[in-house]
Amino acid sequence: MDARTKEAIRYLGYGRHAVDDHTLKLVESCFEELSQEACGRIVYRIFELEFPESGRILLGNLDIHSKNLYKNLTGCKKAVLLGATLGPKVDLLLRKYSIGDMARVVTLQACAAAMLEEYLDEWQTALEADMKKEGYYIRPRFSPGYGDFDIAHQDIILRMLDTAKKIGLTLTGGNMLTPSKSVTAVIGLSETETSCHIKGCEVCQKRDCAYRRS
Repeated sequence: MDARTKEAIRYLGYGRHAVDDHTLKLVESCFEELSQEACGRIVYRIFELEFPESGRILLGNLDIHSKNLYKNLTGCKKAVLLGATLGPKVDLLLRKYSIGDMARVVTLQACAAAMLEEYLDEWQTALEADMKKEGYYIRPRFSPGYGDFDIAHQDIILRMLDTAKKIGLTLTGGNMLTPSKSVTAVIGLSETETSCHIKGCEVCQKRDCAYRRS
């Protein structure tokens, strides 16, 4: 089982439980269909960082109060602000199966989430190589909604990156990204290599979550 499939299985909530052959075949089928429809796009900018007080970060027009993000970015001079999406055709695919095949919809949701993570991981690997040439080391990406990084920051992030024009990424009234399989994130840039691995599940306080990484 490859990493992408394992991630999809995690999103399906299996945890440590064994996965049956039918589910695995469904996951494989969903990835095949998604590969025909998904169109990964990303936009990013690099900003200087300021830390006026403990737990507070100034990043461009963003004034963020987050102990978790502060810890993640401590020691960084700059940060990458990014927006990424798999595009609107994934949402159309989900709507296609929403009447009559909810099992496939749920599996498509999980596979699309795993596909987005894979796309970002590959992009981040390339970013890491580029930043090393400039004397910077990257921190794990950190998105609104992780830990105490308020999801309400999504709106200004999209405006700072002009995502609507550049990659078609917008926001609903409830601070939800659309297309749905999209993400925004902050990646710290430090001149000192660190063993910091704060990311996602590692900072979330919901210890009993069915989707938590082991």
